[in-house]
Amino acid sequence: MALRDRITEDMKSAMRAGEKERLAAIRLALAAIKQREVDERITLDDAQVLAVLEKMIKQRREAITQFHSGGRADLVAKETAEINVLQGYLPAQMSEAEIEALIGEAIAATAAASIKDMGKVMAVVKPKAQGRADMGALSARIKQRLG
Repeated sequence: MALRDRITEDMKSAMRAGEKERLAAIRLALAAIKQREVDERITLDDAQVLAVLEKMIKQRREAITQFHSGGRADLVAKETAEINVLQGYLPAQMSEAEIEALIGEAIAATAAASIKDMGKVMAVVKPKAQGRADMGALSARIKQRLG
């Protein structure tokens, strides 16, 4: 089953079960997916749907930081609940050892020697880690290894 279809089915089941918070988060995800489809006039595949979900999770993490510094615990809880729902659609996260091995393989494959080769390494790593690791943290690790 395609990821988008799974999200739609989960929306229906959340509606039937009366899970208002879960339903709201799923509707936000479907709206973001449809918005991108309309904007680009395409039908998103699973990889593109994952990219939309990752972007939404990143936005919510940034919002949590802002709400936390503003003392808005109620909004922090709401955003955290949305992240938990959205993360349910992402593939299993990579372990620390898997990430280190992937970075090591990519550096060896591209013969990267300095920070100038960062783009080459990211080009190899990104398709394998997309949706399974935080790309910002992954980028920082690659910089550390190359620097």
